[in-house]
Amino acid sequence: MNLVFPPGPSSADLLSLIASAEGDILFIGDPRVTIEPGPRMYERLAGTLAETGAGWVYSDAVGSPRIDYQAGSIRDTFDFGPVVAVPVRAAREVGLQEGLKWGALYDLRLRLSERFPVVRIPEPLYAATRADSRASGQVLFDYVDPRNRDYQTEMETIATRHLERIGALLPPVFEPVPPGQGSFSVSASVIIPVRNREKTILDAVESALSQKAPFPFNVIVVDNHSTDRTPELLRSVSDARLVHLVPGRKDLGIGGCWDLAVSSLHCGRYAVQMDSDDLYAGEHVLARIVAELQAGPYAMVVGSYTMVDFSLKEIPPGLIDHREWSRENGRNNALRVNGFGAPRAFDTEVLRRVGFPNVSYGEDYAVALRVSRDFEIGRIYESVYLCRRWEGNSDSALPIETQNRYDWYKDWLRTVEITARKARNGVSR
Repeated sequence: MNLVFPPGPSSADLLSLIASAEGDILFIGDPRVTIEPGPRMYERLAGTLAETGAGWVYSDAVGSPRIDYQAGSIRDTFDFGPVVAVPVRAAREVGLQEGLKWGALYDLRLRLSERFPVVRIPEPLYAATRADSRASGQVLFDYVDPRNRDYQTEMETIATRHLERIGALLPPVFEPVPPGQGSFSVSASVIIPVRNREKTILDAVESALSQKAPFPFNVIVVDNHSTDRTPELLRSVSDARLVHLVPGRKDLGIGGCWDLAVSSLHCGRYAVQMDSDDLYAGEHVLARIVAELQAGPYAMVVGSYTMVDFSLKEIPPGLIDHREWSRENGRNNALRVNGFGAPRAFDTEVLRRVGFPNVSYGEDYAVALRVSRDFEIGRIYESVYLCRRWEGNSDSALPIETQNRYDWYKDWLRTVEITARKARNGVSR
């Protein structure tokens, strides 16, 4: 194994390696990782290639289970581990996009996946050190770090061409947002699902209630059966604009709590997100977001946020503004990345039509993907939100089994969305 994987190599390097490869199989490895092959690692990889007709084979490692590849696994961050096997003939057959500095292997993998299976061997064929030992909460924001923008632009180009080749690319043509038909008691609702956030919930509620807007609004907190002092703290707030809902059932995730709030009679014409440990960046944020929703009019608007610690001191990477988003290609590139940004705000009638899945991770991504299939999404590029990172964040340090489950779910969402977009374009498979 003599090839950088990832983050390189260039197109020229990879094409040269494929052209000069001896034998039928190219084993690709990561030189940053020390690999201890199991007794039959190479035989299992080679045999699986031959028996399945795969174009790309990878496996689990000792202590590092991985997930199966799907049609929606098109993100460039998919974890194959430091060892993969590729048939040389197939690699030569599919070719490569020229001029790539970082994404040649990503391009090769997508091209191979269009014609051949991508197969995981659910066996620990080797032991390896980790190339990236950071916690999940740190890795989470790499793709929006402005220092990585050139890299991300190249990856977007590769993914876009893949979607075009498989018939899943959508042009920048959008359905009009339907005019409001319902009767709403307020113009906007800030929605805060919460469970056991006694340390932060009052900060979030006070930030929402302190908004100054030229329209009536309320704050809907869905208290998902907290067992700490969260209910007591919420009852201590005397502002009549605070709506404290407790679900009648105990099997709701964050998405189910959102559905409860949005479907209630209390929900306003627009529904605006706030997490129970975050804050708005000022007192005019709600007015700014609603104005943007109306200006489109948009079915959804996504703002920008600043990463801060618990004392509100800015921490790297600082501003997360998703400037990779474009009207022309944003909803296509959204299939490559793992999120849309925050805070998110919705036209309530569109949101009621789409609905949230009853899960506690990826529920916002699921809704945003579905909305983006039909409607244009507006963006606010200045910071309107403070995202507090602390040890209490639900994604601060996930065990690998949980991270795998979350990644698999988002890949599944993309698989469904790609299938639907292909059907919209008249592509049957």
